[in-house]
Amino acid sequence: MLGIGIDIGSTATKIAVLDDDGAIVDTNVRSTGFSSVEAAAAAGEYLASRGFLDMPHAVVATGYGRIAVPFADKVVTEITCHGMGAAFLFGDDGVVIDVGGQDTKVIQLAGGKVKKFLMNDKCAAGTGRFLEIMADRLAVSQQQLADMAREGEPTPISSMCTVFAESEVISLVGRGEPRENIANGVIESVVERVATMASGVAGEQVFLTGGLCDNAYFVERLASALGQRVQTTPNARFAGAIGAAIAASRLQSEKEHTATESGGVQGEGNGRRARSWLANGSSRQAANKHER
Repeated sequence: MLGIGIDIGSTATKIAVLDDDGAIVDTNVRSTGFSSVEAAAAAGEYLASRGFLDMPHAVVATGYGRIAVPFADKVVTEITCHGMGAAFLFGDDGVVIDVGGQDTKVIQLAGGKVKKFLMNDKCAAGTGRFLEIMADRLAVSQQQLADMAREGEPTPISSMCTVFAESEVISLVGRGEPRENIANGVIESVVERVATMASGVAGEQVFLTGGLCDNAYFVERLASALGQRVQTTPNARFAGAIGAAIAASRLQSEKEHTATESGGVQGEGNGRRARSWLANGSSRQAANKHER
């Protein structure tokens, strides 16, 4: 049996598939694009192309676009899934910092369960979207932004609002400030905001998930700001999807137990429903019909 997790975020859609033993057998990430419905359809097509929907399985969806997945057996909140995914990757106790495209989450784990959380979802400042906007303004990629920041001198970006911070960056460019210095200021502003959020949640270990987990310079600066080591891994960007896959595995186990007791066929119902969804013309049309 398979546990399939789909995390449709504001900027990226992540998929994680776990096998019977709870091991990760597949991950996939792609841009969410304009429509969560289309992102869900693309996720379904990917899973079908890999043959996963033909096997006994359960699907749990999470993220901003979780309600747009018509073949999901269940939807679960981001906080719960990120907590479960982080516990799977790092351990049951600690503080999870997830820097997403449109929000930043700080989650306190105790015994593998969410004990407390904070969330910045009112402003893009301190998120991946903020870095994306600033990188675009400087005409570089986010990785180039981090590389330049490492070589730059501290240049404070004082505005806490993304719109005003962008205006501030434009002014710095106009004054001839080196891009390396501006990049340094941009990264430090995000680090400062995230560290301030994290200071409100206690924990001996800190885990970083989300799209910035492979940004070595950001990880270094965040560790310095917090005064402690920040643990991360390339699979940390899939933490939400992994947590959803764990929830799906548990759901599938319950389904199989019920099917065994009733003499039914394990996993048959959900597999048939997923294949039926894919067979209804194009999966995109089916998803749009479901959304309406």
